[in-house]
Amino acid sequence: MEKKFNEVWENCLKVIKDNISYQSYKTWFIPIKPLKLKDKVLTIQVPSQFFYEWMEEHFINLLRKTVKKELGTEGRLEYCIIMDNTAGDDGPLTTTIPTSNKPTVSNDPVPIPIELSRESNAREIPNPFIIPGLRKLKINSQLNDNYSFDNFVEGDCNRLARSAGFAIAQKPGQTAFNPMLIYSHTGLGKTHLAHAIGLEVKMNFPEKTVLFVSTDQFFNQFVDAVKNNSQNDFIHFYQMIDVLIIDDIHNLAGREKTQDVFFHIFNSLHQKKSQIVITSDKPPVEMKGIEPRIMSRFKWGLSADLQVPDLETRIAIIHKRLHNDGVKMPQEVVDYLAFSINTNVRELEGALISIIAHSSLNKKPITMDLARQIIDKFVKSTSREISIDYIQKVVCDFFNLPVDSIQSKTRKREIVQARQLSMYFSKKHTKASLASIGLHCGHKDHSTVLHACRTVNNLIETDKQFRVFVEEIDKKIKY
Repeated sequence: MEKKFNEVWENCLKVIKDNISYQSYKTWFIPIKPLKLKDKVLTIQVPSQFFYEWMEEHFINLLRKTVKKELGTEGRLEYCIIMDNTAGDDGPLTTTIPTSNKPTVSNDPVPIPIELSRESNAREIPNPFIIPGLRKLKINSQLNDNYSFDNFVEGDCNRLARSAGFAIAQKPGQTAFNPMLIYSHTGLGKTHLAHAIGLEVKMNFPEKTVLFVSTDQFFNQFVDAVKNNSQNDFIHFYQMIDVLIIDDIHNLAGREKTQDVFFHIFNSLHQKKSQIVITSDKPPVEMKGIEPRIMSRFKWGLSADLQVPDLETRIAIIHKRLHNDGVKMPQEVVDYLAFSINTNVRELEGALISIIAHSSLNKKPITMDLARQIIDKFVKSTSREISIDYIQKVVCDFFNLPVDSIQSKTRKREIVQARQLSMYFSKKHTKASLASIGLHCGHKDHSTVLHACRTVNNLIETDKQFRVFVEEIDKKIKY
């Protein structure tokens, strides 16, 4: 019995939904309607010519595979496109087009949308705001598909910036966050977030022109324009962008003529409600060599900083990367890596990649010894600061206790012992005061910390088994 076209398309959608983001599924597949199935050819109706072209460029491989899965190797797809009816008859006109065999193109250049009107054949009035020669210009957005919101791990350190960036991507140029300045020390994810905003805008608004450009690239392009006496073309090009993302804006310092050009481009884009996103290694107050009139415009929108990620966020970043790469790693190695590299996400991911690469190339399992060997190249063991939090984690892992048990008021023997050992090792391996150690270990006072240290020392001298425990824990903390 031959399958019904509705059933075939529903089965195709189930597969497609599992292979693309929900937003893409909602935007590009919900509007499609199946029309008929004849001789292994499934006909689907799409709303416009643009819709058809987008499907052919971005989803044709996925469509072809799902159709053949349902209909066999002879299965084919055909589009029915709704066209504007200019003949005066009731109802829209349609045209039927078979699917092409061209390959999918990812991140394809998007034509700059100079003119969006679909007027009749009457003579058009020349528009002085349209620059001759740009009508068919195409650009590459220069966005990295790996730097998406899906791969950006949210934490307390970046929640404001991420939330604002996501809001921008839903309504570019229409929020109060224009411009948006993202700043942080190097390696904390500001470039990732900037790319994520651009990618989300492209997914939500395919007709918009998005461009990611570094400040040095912008400067070099301007220098070339000056040499070729084409400054006006340079300015006009940037004035046509819908979402302009400029990385490392602090590198404009001291480049006066480039700053002047950027100032005029900024004003033009902001006036026509194009979105501007800027990143910097420095907060606005620390930027030197930037003209005051440009600095004042940075304050029109939102300035959001990215802080150093806390331990939980660093562990989440590692787990996210492992999940994406399909790699399994012992939790103790994950914890050690997160504790050891605590100031730079880029270094954290670099160390993780090195561990995975050494394990894969040498065909060895991922162990603590391998992790220490690799991490020592990123962080010198002699200078690695041992924190009270790290000590508590090691002690609690040794006794199979949750870390927050140390903060509890319970008097259970094993928890009291873990708390005392945490105090003992904190005094031994950190420069923290007795009051600070007590605060971290259940809000105890300094006299309780001194008593804990004396108790541990006495047990070391009198209890051989306890001394072995202490030596093992000490090794884990130091190495």
